[in-house]
Amino acid sequence: MSQKFANIQRIIRAAVPLLFCSCATFLGIAIADLPGNKLLAQTAVTQDLEAAGLFQQGVMRYNTGDLQGAESALRAALSRDSNLGAARNYLGNIFYRQNRLDAAVQEYGEAIRLNPDLAEAYYNLGLALHKQEQNEAAITAYRQALVVEPTMANAQYNLGLVLYQQGQIEEAIAAYEQSIHLDRNNVNAYFNLGIALQQQGDTGKAISAYREVLVLNPQNIAAYNNLAGLLAVRGQTPEAIETYIQAIRRIPDNPSAYYNLGIAFYKQGELKKAQQVLKRAHKEYRKQGNIEQTEVIEQLMQEIVSSQDKQAPTAVEDAPESSVIIPGNDEGEQPSETLENREIEFSGESPSETEIPITTEEDLKFQ
Repeated sequence: MSQKFANIQRIIRAAVPLLFCSCATFLGIAIADLPGNKLLAQTAVTQDLEAAGLFQQGVMRYNTGDLQGAESALRAALSRDSNLGAARNYLGNIFYRQNRLDAAVQEYGEAIRLNPDLAEAYYNLGLALHKQEQNEAAITAYRQALVVEPTMANAQYNLGLVLYQQGQIEEAIAAYEQSIHLDRNNVNAYFNLGIALQQQGDTGKAISAYREVLVLNPQNIAAYNNLAGLLAVRGQTPEAIETYIQAIRRIPDNPSAYYNLGIAFYKQGELKKAQQVLKRAHKEYRKQGNIEQTEVIEQLMQEIVSSQDKQAPTAVEDAPESSVIIPGNDEGEQPSETLENREIEFSGESPSETEIPITTEEDLKFQ
């Protein structure tokens, strides 16, 4: 254990000696700050009216983005009353935003020493340690925040991210479920819950989780893809195809839904439909400059052509195959590229690649 980690542990032990021993230690992941995050405006507990006024001035400047002015006002408040734990917490927030993480950790630790019941300070300490990859200490801080404030949904959510990344899937599922219980509008919690359940093989519950994602955010293309992929695995291919089509209707210029729909048609043996949809996927990927994926589609198109060539003509004329209605697709449009004859084996990608948990700025809440 590093000296730095040992010092952090001592900060928390000194603040809550009875509670610390019951907190399990886990590993964590790196995180990102959330722009425009909503901070709790705390009221200074002080008998010094001037200190209280300076504290509120610092909070207001902080909320308007004037970090330098906020730091000056908060330090002035602390010069009047050095026991203002809330002021230390806000100083930590300032340093966190400035990526001065060592200083942020120090201020959060001091806030905890002054006010052992300040759940926001434990949580923010967890964020800073998390970003520093001081993982065990970060998890301890998150868990301590939940001891002080059991209804802190964001702490449960971040805990779930860490546990999942460390392969502790069942514990991650429990954390995500508790986060959802506390905040039923956290779309990312539902999404990551679906991924964890999917990895555990609980496809029924994973499907339910992805459906909840789409109720909250009908534009989530990854949820459509993962949902449809699971439906296909369960043999519900028509429903999977309909899900991909719904994704296309919602987001007409997103190539992954076209690609996955094309794969689904290909595996169903509906080669003309597969060609039509993959043509659009190719076009959209090329717009994005995704050369690798356009080459994958070209290989698949060659495979389809080869399959059609191998089919022997029937004596009786087949009924015409229906086409797929694609938003914004020009029926008279010629193929965007001439496919070369390549002796390349089809890659065999699955219809839906499982998305990893979102660990972008949208996931992380900053108290």
